[in-house]
Amino acid sequence: MQKERVYIFDTTLRDGEQSPGASMNTEEKIKIAAQLERLGVDIIEAGFAAASPGDFDAIRRICEVVKKSTVCSLARAVERDIVKAGESLKDAANKRIHTFIATSPIHMEHKLKMTPDQVIERAVEAVKLAKSFTDDVEFSCEDAGRSEMPFLKEILDAVIEAGATTLNIPDTVGYRLPQELGEMIKELHEHVGDRAIISVHCHNDLGLAVANSLFSVMNGARQIECTINGLGERAGNAALEEIVMAMKTRSDVFGFVETGINTKEIYPTSRLVSAITGIEPQPNKAIVGKNAFAHESGIHQDGVLKCQETYEIMKAEDIGLEKNRIVLGKHSGRHAFKERLEELGFDLSQEDLNRAFERFKVLADKKKEIFDDDIRMLIANEITNIPQTFELVGLQIADCSAGVPSAAVTIRHNDKEITDAGIGDGTIDAIFKTIDRISGHTGLLKDYRVEAVSQGKDALAKVVVNVQFDDSKSAVIGHGLSIDTMLASAKAYIGALNSYLSMLPSDCQIDSCEGV
Repeated sequence: MQKERVYIFDTTLRDGEQSPGASMNTEEKIKIAAQLERLGVDIIEAGFAAASPGDFDAIRRICEVVKKSTVCSLARAVERDIVKAGESLKDAANKRIHTFIATSPIHMEHKLKMTPDQVIERAVEAVKLAKSFTDDVEFSCEDAGRSEMPFLKEILDAVIEAGATTLNIPDTVGYRLPQELGEMIKELHEHVGDRAIISVHCHNDLGLAVANSLFSVMNGARQIECTINGLGERAGNAALEEIVMAMKTRSDVFGFVETGINTKEIYPTSRLVSAITGIEPQPNKAIVGKNAFAHESGIHQDGVLKCQETYEIMKAEDIGLEKNRIVLGKHSGRHAFKERLEELGFDLSQEDLNRAFERFKVLADKKKEIFDDDIRMLIANEITNIPQTFELVGLQIADCSAGVPSAAVTIRHNDKEITDAGIGDGTIDAIFKTIDRISGHTGLLKDYRVEAVSQGKDALAKVVVNVQFDDSKSAVIGHGLSIDTMLASAKAYIGALNSYLSMLPSDCQIDSCEGV
């Protein structure tokens, strides 16, 4: 029996970025897009072109890098949005415009203040305009989960006639139960037939996004919209890794369909996204959580040692996860380092490789054992090519139980080294205040996290900060990596500042870009 293709539509760079604290700069988005293509994602929703000049530029540059996957831009059913989307995708090898409008009674009445006839008219105009930029047009009925079936059929018929080739049915607020959404998809699939592909976009407000997506596949959906690690608005989206591995593991149920995902790239992709966004999956997260393949119970350990399938329904190797092992040290050469990076899924330019190797040698002199996760974090942390407007040169701190915490910081700016010192409520506060005074930019710390990258007393400390600078309404993320936590904290704060400066003046957001 010939299997039907289920297309994987990844929206990590659009809906995933709307997770509080998950904003990414352009270079970070390009790195993730390249990895998503390596993973085998069919469609990459690269952003919302009309949201800001930064989003527009990120989509445009992703089009230059991604050649196999289709690059998609979201657009409201508004002329300006669609034109911006079309312009941002101009150089894409394969491109799609994804336009949407709300179709539920509550959205039409209270948000759009439009009649159903006006909504259909707007939708048709939007699809026709999008069609002038590309033949691949997707239309979404925002809040379809709470929309009325007769109206859904009516508007879908209209947009198919206008040229839409994919019809997305979003459960925008995660309201539907799996059986309910499955029945909806079945009825719409029977109505649409082979005129267009039915897609679903499920949110996780009730923890049902993956289940809803799977039930939709069983009832005729042939595109699933999802994100890496389940990132997204509020409680997030359906997790790509869970959907793909559920279909792979339960081939007795899903044997009639297949995806193009290379599952061995799941874990590397998850780690890259968590390293860049600073949002780690919870330890008990299915598939990619730290405990997903861990066994503490003696009974479980004994069973797995005797027969892996007693307590594991899938192999860790299937998602690209291997046990930590020491692979490199201070005596390792450039060739061995490059080969290990390629094994871990990193494809670096010669310039990036040289810079990464220098950082690796510095680390190897300080750290006795270097693990794969150390290397992954080192590369993800160091190869973001944003302009280094400010660069940390030196840090000296003083703290004691009866004294006043203080920090002396030296920063290079415009080839000039500037040193200043300050005090604070704690050592971290003193460091950040001193950096503010030297740079002339005032930061408001929204979040601060520190964790060990691997294991051992000399484990690398990864610090992630979320900072709002000056009068900006949006916060930016900074990453710092060092064996010394205070040094990692200073690097993270300066990294956030450089990221903020690299995106100016691209912080002019539209009122709402939540989309589907």
